[in-house]
Amino acid sequence: MLPDEAAHPSESPGGETVIEARNLGVTFMARGQETVALTDVDLAIRSGEFVSLIGPSGCGKTTLLRLIADLTQATSGTLLVNGMTPAEARQRRAYGYVFQAPALYPWRNVERNVMLPLEVMGLPREERRRRAMRVLELVGLSDFSRRFPWQLSGGMQQRASIARALSFEPPLLLMDEPFGALDEITRDGLTLHLHQLWHRTGLTAVFVTHSVPEAVFLSTRIVVMSSRPGRVVAVIDSTLPRERDLDVRETAQFIAVAHDVRTALREGHADA
Repeated sequence: MLPDEAAHPSESPGGETVIEARNLGVTFMARGQETVALTDVDLAIRSGEFVSLIGPSGCGKTTLLRLIADLTQATSGTLLVNGMTPAEARQRRAYGYVFQAPALYPWRNVERNVMLPLEVMGLPREERRRRAMRVLELVGLSDFSRRFPWQLSGGMQQRASIARALSFEPPLLLMDEPFGALDEITRDGLTLHLHQLWHRTGLTAVFVTHSVPEAVFLSTRIVVMSSRPGRVVAVIDSTLPRERDLDVRETAQFIAVAHDVRTALREGHADA
């Protein structure tokens, strides 16, 4: 449901705070012109949540994700990740990041792609292999560990990318529209698999998407953002059961939450 205006627009009940943004803003300079990408973003995400960021193209969803990952720097406000600055969190490997494209190295097989962060960390070979096989089993690719990326479907490549992000056991997973380029059938399968993975591991996830059904199916909360300059216009709690299958999309509960998200998107666009 749409949040009570008297309450803080983005607080989440229970759990330890993993991400906390206060009055966060980003302004880019290009050819002497300012572009305000984000303004006055307040957001708190707690341990074990699955939070989707949704809004129109160019509203700053990916920028917000990149701020959390220390790939972009804020120009105003404060941002903490596990009580640290984003730079400190990155140095301590506090999160895994899944990009829009899998970005796998074609000369490495799946196992060696997944082991890459562990090599950078300097872990012994046997420990690297143990962790790689564990996460490949989690994403359903244990039988494909010796295949090369070009031998995999697009969906399998994204699962390998997710496995790589999980290989060093981060408590936080950041995902930038990872299923956007996939066909609907593959996307449905990966959406279900990601939900099951989150449910089994208990990690905290922040997920960027343009898809209302995807956001509603995956999330415990949906953060709706306005047109640029991006700001949080609503935070909608899911009323769906924590454990779900794809059939939940046909229920009245699902349709009601999706309606609230679409209403907030329209209002955010009209107010921009």
